[in-house]
Amino acid sequence: MSGRVAGKKALITGAAQGLGAAQAMMLAREGAQVLLADINASGAAAQADAINVALGAGHAHAVALDVTQEDQWVEAIEAAAELMGGLSVLVNNAGVGVRGNIETCTLADWQRGFAINVESVFLGCQKALPLMKESQPGSIVNISSIAGLIASDTMPGYNASKAAVWMLSKSVALYCAKMGWDIRSNSVHPTFIDTPILDGMVASTGKSKEVIMDKLARQIPLGRVGQPDDIANGVLYLASDESRFMTGAELKLDGGISAM
Repeated sequence: MSGRVAGKKALITGAAQGLGAAQAMMLAREGAQVLLADINASGAAAQADAINVALGAGHAHAVALDVTQEDQWVEAIEAAAELMGGLSVLVNNAGVGVRGNIETCTLADWQRGFAINVESVFLGCQKALPLMKESQPGSIVNISSIAGLIASDTMPGYNASKAAVWMLSKSVALYCAKMGWDIRSNSVHPTFIDTPILDGMVASTGKSKEVIMDKLARQIPLGRVGQPDDIANGVLYLASDESRFMTGAELKLDGGISAM
C-alpha cells in the first residue's frame, strides 16, 4: 500500500529530530505535504531539506516554533495555510522529560514539563482547528506516553503531564464530534524509544548505552526498545483515512508493557 495520506497537509511539532523527524518522513513518503516545526529552526529546516532531497522538492517545509508561545502557534498555523494551502493533520509531538520524584522534582521543572508537554497540545489544537475545519476529514494526533497510563514513583511530573495529554485528546475528540466536524483526536502512548532523548537519559547514568538499552529491553515483553518508525507507523495510521472511525482513543505502542 502506498499513498496512504496522499493529499494530506500535516504539521508536526518537535520535528527536528527523533520521533518527529521520523513521523515527518513517514507521512511525506506516503503522500502528505509536511510542515516541520521546532524551536530548533535550523534542525527542522535540515530535516525538511533531507525529505525534499529524498522525495522531491515541495514535499516538506519548516517553521520555527516554540510550542509554549501562543503567538508563535498563530504564526505556525498561518505558515501552514501559506505554504501548504491548509491543514488536515496536526501531530503534537514535542515533549520533554520531567526530572525528580515527588520530593526532588522542583516546581520550575514541573511547570516547564507542563508548559511543553500539555499547554503546547492545548494551544496546538485550539489554533489549528479553525484551519483544519476547511480541510476535512482531519486528524489530531497527540503523542503522550505509556507513562501517561502507568505510574512510576520516580516521575510524577512526567506521569501527570502525559496523563493530561491523554484526557485532553479525549475532550477535543468529543468536542469535534459534537460540533459535527469530521476531525478526529487520538493519543499515542510509546514506551522507551531509541531517540536522542533516550541518549540523554543514558548519558546521565554514567553507564554505556548497551548496558542501559539491555536493562530497558528486559522491561518490555517483546524484548527490545522501540525504533522511531515503530511510532511513525502508528501516527501514519491515525493520520490516514483508514482511522476515520477512531476518535477519543489511545494507541499503545509499548511492546506489551500495559498488558502485564
